[in-house]
Amino acid sequence: MNNLNYLTCFAIGVFCFSNLYAELQLSVIDKDKYESLTGLKGSYNEKEKVFKASFPRNDIKIFVDNTQLDPFMGLTSWSAFTPVDEKKFLVMGDLVLFQDEVNPVMSALLNNNIEVTALHNHFFYDTPKIYFMHIGGEGSLGDLASGVIKALDTIKEIRSKNSSPSNIFGGVSISSKNSIDPSSLEKIFGIKGQSKDGMGKFVFGRSVKMDNVTIGSDMGVNTWAAFAGTNENAIVDGDFAVLENELQPVLKALRKGNINIVAIHQHMTMESPRILFLHYWGKGNAENLAKTIKDALSLTK
Repeated sequence: MNNLNYLTCFAIGVFCFSNLYAELQLSVIDKDKYESLTGLKGSYNEKEKVFKASFPRNDIKIFVDNTQLDPFMGLTSWSAFTPVDEKKFLVMGDLVLFQDEVNPVMSALLNNNIEVTALHNHFFYDTPKIYFMHIGGEGSLGDLASGVIKALDTIKEIRSKNSSPSNIFGGVSISSKNSIDPSSLEKIFGIKGQSKDGMGKFVFGRSVKMDNVTIGSDMGVNTWAAFAGTNENAIVDGDFAVLENELQPVLKALRKGNINIVAIHQHMTMESPRILFLHYWGKGNAENLAKTIKDALSLTK
């Protein structure tokens, strides 16, 4: 065997052995080891190499269509971990949350490098109202588990202060008569706004392709912000149209400015590039709200 063939065979052997070694290392992480490393109690699927921790929402009775549901019927939070290599893991999960838990939990996750990938309802006529937050992330097992635990601790902290979920955001109520002066907001956004009965609205279009047809702002591919109340005490609601890689930065920017996220989902299928939509609600000084939205807008193309 010449030197070139020998070196080639040696390199292939080292590569195969290293992969086998890595696989063996991962396979010895059993249920007890996962529980020790994550601080979470769960189950281990040896075939799929997935450790899954579940957290039934049995702290508050939940009714759907006048029927009390057991957590077994889809009211159980969970997080699952699987290895990418010896040092890197993936986490995916779904958290069952009451309305007053959603945004504090989202901030806890985002601040600990866990991604929030969807937020929506799974039921109609649920009392109290329940939302489901889907999460994901990649990193060290310890860091990912820590992010999940911070979210769970946030839930416990909220419920320890108020055993019954709140049905309002709180804060100062806005005036029943709207008197938004759009001129200062137009300076912040750099575009002319729409006005109606003391309210103001700003729309920022995007475009995608569907079946080789360009779909734009008037077909619903847009980010918008609508203001009511007064400039000193306003509410803003709206919708962000974001690319997949823009979602996490935009969420962080909005939460940094204390704007609440109320839904994350898709509005279309088969569009290119793929667009996700997040809906939001904020209260406060109109200019401060506009600046937060402008900061988030600057993170989109």
